[in-house]
Amino acid sequence: MENKTIKELSIELTVDITNMCDKIKGRSVFTNQLLRSCSSIGANAHEAKYAQSRADFIHKMEIALKECYETEYWLEVLFNVKSIDEVTYKAMQSKCGTIRRKLIASITTVKSKD
Repeated sequence: MENKTIKELSIELTVDITNMCDKIKGRSVFTNQLLRSCSSIGANAHEAKYAQSRADFIHKMEIALKECYETEYWLEVLFNVKSIDEVTYKAMQSKCGTIRRKLIASITTVKSKD
């Protein structure tokens, strides 16, 4: 999993979370927020590839990072209201963690080149 790109990992996470949310009933407020934040990670990271400047790249990647943190939050909410089990929760959190670390590394690398 570590050798995959942010885009590949983000698409996998979005697919997994979409499939997971499709099975959750009665929590549409939470699942809608989760789907928005999760899909935004990859969209912003992908958009950063075509950034107009280094600052624009950093900005888009930082937005992707914020969306990753938000995704982790909504996963925790769904776990705490018992809409997802612990195994699913830990698996999704682990995937988010991998993406988060890659985003941080990418942002740090670009910022260090100033």
